[in-house]
Amino acid sequence: MKKIMLTAMHSGAGKTVMTCALLAALKQRGIDVRSFKCGPDYIDPMFHSRVLGVPSRNVDLFLQGQKGIERTFTRGSGELAVLEGAMGYYDGLSGTDTASAWDAASRFRIPAVLILRPKGTGVSLAAQVKGMMDFREDSMIRGLLLADCSPSLAAYLTPILTRETALPVLGYLPPMEEAVLGSRHLGLLTAAEIQDLSERMRILAEQMEKTVRIDDLLALAEEGVSFRPEEFEANKAENPENPESAAGRDRVRIAVAFDEAFCFYYEDSLDALREAGAEIVAFSPLHARALPENIHGLYLGGGYPELYAAALADNGIMRTQIREAVRGGLPTVAECGGFLYLQDTLEDEKGNSRPMCGVFSGKGFRTERLQRFGYQYLESAEDSLLLCAGERVPVHEFHYWDCTENGSSLRAVKPDGRSWTCGCTSPSLYAAFPHLHLDGELPLAERFIQACCRHEADER
Repeated sequence: MKKIMLTAMHSGAGKTVMTCALLAALKQRGIDVRSFKCGPDYIDPMFHSRVLGVPSRNVDLFLQGQKGIERTFTRGSGELAVLEGAMGYYDGLSGTDTASAWDAASRFRIPAVLILRPKGTGVSLAAQVKGMMDFREDSMIRGLLLADCSPSLAAYLTPILTRETALPVLGYLPPMEEAVLGSRHLGLLTAAEIQDLSERMRILAEQMEKTVRIDDLLALAEEGVSFRPEEFEANKAENPENPESAAGRDRVRIAVAFDEAFCFYYEDSLDALREAGAEIVAFSPLHARALPENIHGLYLGGGYPELYAAALADNGIMRTQIREAVRGGLPTVAECGGFLYLQDTLEDEKGNSRPMCGVFSGKGFRTERLQRFGYQYLESAEDSLLLCAGERVPVHEFHYWDCTENGSSLRAVKPDGRSWTCGCTSPSLYAAFPHLHLDGELPLAERFIQACCRHEADER
């Protein structure tokens, strides 16, 4: 599978729109394309998935490690992989380039195309690009694209950029109403909330065919190094799965909350659960009147429960069932929005306090800025559902709502050394604001499944 990355010098440069437009154009051409998002973002992959009709996956060196990304690249098939960068190209862990989009491009030899949103600049834009190219010995930057750029400005800038940087300018997308996607406190609206998204992407793809040299962009992907699945299989043979994994064992049923309020999941986390022996049973805390039957585990991901607090509160039967299940020892993972849902109350956007599941006594409330944002490590002093005593796991935190009772089972440590206690854990529970990746270096998915198996045995 050949690869190419679309990246930028900063957030807000039009990466997601350009990536989705390219995906739509390639799909219309009949190319078997797959999409990936660098970093921990949940929302951009939703757009990729809506365009292609197949799951998009995250690649995150901090959360997964290099072998985890190798597993990600070998799941599924395709002729071409299109990666969307995160933030600025070199922006990585704690003021370094570690785990940045460049780090991934460099390690996996992925040609990168730099997206520029040029306004009020000329030769100075070329100077910035030159700085990006020269910042590391091999930047992997092989081409340029112009976003939100008028035809006249593109005609003016193209020869300047080509002359000063020796990089090909592969084309541009002009200012278009279809390219404007709404946003809220955690970023873009989710793909499901934009009713005319398919039509927008069709129009953007048609425009890209007119003003972007797609064939030349595809030629750049040919310069990259394809990861060979047999290499992954050899690594896998050297590190066989836990003998208690899926082979020879009945699959356990894990209820996973999927609806407007709970939609933040890494596709590879779900695949890791399936590979470890899970049957994923989707349900809606918003709309369903009861938990699925015969379940052995519960997964409450992040999302926007604060936007649907009234509807979640009105579904009292569901709240009661979840409270009783969690308190009764049903193995449960509850991240961020799922953690807020398990609290006693949650404040909605207007400041109204709504009753939630009441597993914990905390009150979720709105703040005016991101809380404890970014990458962290979670350290555990005791054995629990997912972590053993003395272990630490990389996580990511991203939320505006906070809680009066954030727990004290774990210690969160920033790469710069700042730390605090958080989370509520037990042999059957992980509940905390930080998001986990279940397919990283620790066997978190396996441990979750094993707990579900024990619960199933106890229920017989």
